[in-house]
Amino acid sequence: MSRLFLAPMEGLADYVLRDVLTSAGAFDGCVSEFIRITGSLLPTRVYEREAPEILHASVTASGTPMVIQLLGSDPEWMARNAAYAATLSPYGIDLNFGCPAKVVNQHGGGAMLLANPPLLNRIVSAVRAAVPANIAVTAKMRLGVSDTSRAIECAQALADGGAASLVVHARTRDDRYRPPAHWEWIARIDDAVGVPVIANGEVWTVADWERCRAVSGCADVMIGRGAVSDPFLAQRIRGLTDPCPSADEWQQVLRSIVDYMHKLRSHGTLTHEHGRVKKWLSYLQRTWPQAAELHAAIRRVQDSDEILTVIGQALAAAGASAPTRQHASGDGNDALKQPEPAEPIAV
Repeated sequence: MSRLFLAPMEGLADYVLRDVLTSAGAFDGCVSEFIRITGSLLPTRVYEREAPEILHASVTASGTPMVIQLLGSDPEWMARNAAYAATLSPYGIDLNFGCPAKVVNQHGGGAMLLANPPLLNRIVSAVRAAVPANIAVTAKMRLGVSDTSRAIECAQALADGGAASLVVHARTRDDRYRPPAHWEWIARIDDAVGVPVIANGEVWTVADWERCRAVSGCADVMIGRGAVSDPFLAQRIRGLTDPCPSADEWQQVLRSIVDYMHKLRSHGTLTHEHGRVKKWLSYLQRTWPQAAELHAAIRRVQDSDEILTVIGQALAAAGASAPTRQHASGDGNDALKQPEPAEPIAV
């Protein structure tokens, strides 16, 4: 059975949105935003802030397993922090070798490490040695920094270092998020390494998922921005809901946005709330044209109550033009719940 994973998305997929998106789809697992490791041992509160699922058996509210992702370039400090993170009982520890952000790359982290395969190997080897055998250590990579000339060498370095599986984002660092994704390179990497490979990059629709699997040869796929654009995408892939977006689903998305804002507010992150709701709406425009009008209406609004009022008006307008599904409770995510998750496995 093909597995689906929700990708880590720094600055976007915080734990509340992970909750919403895993509730909306049939995901087998998800990954936290990266936790940056420098020259110190991070305290528990950092992990609880970035990955509060660890306080709830390392699953989202829907029961989807969560893996902690670490980002850093020093093997010793990565190992020491991974060893501590392992005591918090995550479903696994993932290592970020794919982030293209300048603020990360200028310090030699993320995708910049793809220029140094031996260092990749040392980092993974150190982390694997520091973490108990029952906790999987995995890695996420891109195809290279500016070209693909060392893609296979990097993948082999990670696998040889002890990574249980690899997620391969089918673009280089310099490509950032520009299409196309080079899924054919994932197939080459899959042929070259002896660990499971999970395909990632440019999966926005069911048709994209089918093509990605066909070209990459990978059964398992990790979805990022596509799931933010269409919270029902995983369900569509599983055949659990209509293949095309509907007006009724738009109502459910609006309820989820309201619920998302209330949850962020309850944690005292109002500034954070404004930016992330607007960013989410900018992605939703790709699936629902109605999101463009809503995004324009709140783009310059900085007051949370005013944003909620505008979204409430949009929800009322949507309700006047389409039937509303009944919910068992007042939770905006009720209609988006997924089936009980399968037994968790390493990402």
